[in-house]
Amino acid sequence: MSDEPKRRGGGAKPSRTETVTVRLDPKLRYLAEIAARKQRRTLSSYVEWAVEKSLEDVKLYEGSGYNGDESTTVAEAATLLWDVDEAERFVKLAIRYPELLTHEEQERWKMLHDAALLHPARGRNSRSGEVVWNWATLEDRVLPDLRRYWSDLLEAQNAGPLGRAAWVRKINEELEARGVTFSYATPKTPPKSSSGFDDMDADIPF
Repeated sequence: MSDEPKRRGGGAKPSRTETVTVRLDPKLRYLAEIAARKQRRTLSSYVEWAVEKSLEDVKLYEGSGYNGDESTTVAEAATLLWDVDEAERFVKLAIRYPELLTHEEQERWKMLHDAALLHPARGRNSRSGEVVWNWATLEDRVLPDLRRYWSDLLEAQNAGPLGRAAWVRKINEELEARGVTFSYATPKTPPKSSSGFDDMDADIPF
């Protein structure tokens, strides 16, 4: 299969089906053709079916199985990761599974952070310090801006370090002129109700 799709010059939406090149050794191809005949499919239809079935086995997250910590397969996460818009697909993947980003995608993600486009929807948990996302703000405020800037972002990334830096400055200036806040909104975490004494530790004078 081809290693990676070429970068797009804009936020083009995919067609209903896309063509990929798959290299099979003679034995695997022959056996796949036999399996396709058994299912009365074409070879391409069989390969598509087999890929779709494999998504039920590939785990994006390996859970412990305790206290609701369950594993997540690609098939189970499909509705959370897929969107017809390229920019939205990218953000969903970057937020939920940042470890799966390619080097080019990591560059893109850093550009978005440096340009403060994501800031209105990004915060930190006041107790754990972990990054949290306000999905309502992301969908209502951030993603509309991102779709508007997406083509320019890809062009700036292709232009190299100077192009990326210039794009970040431009977006920062535009957002500042529009009065978009750059401060992180830190969500409040409700106090634990286990014993009633957890939140008193900070008040003990010793």
